[in-house]
Amino acid sequence: MPIIINLDQVLANRNMKSKELAEIVGITEANLSILKSGKAKAVRFTTLEAICKALDCQPGDILEYSED
Repeated sequence: MPIIINLDQVLANRNMKSKELAEIVGITEANLSILKSGKAKAVRFTTLEAICKALDCQPGDILEYSED
């Protein structure tokens, strides 16, 4: 997939666990795991906004485009 999810890297840089982020954002750990693995078909802007707010980052820090 040409969209790369860098959420694990951003979490590590912020010393935050996935469980903590899921609680702050208001999504399940399972859904966060699907997003982190790149298996999600879509992400709501409200979810992306909440993740960026919780991690004090920009969407481009989490999502990256790379041609195959």
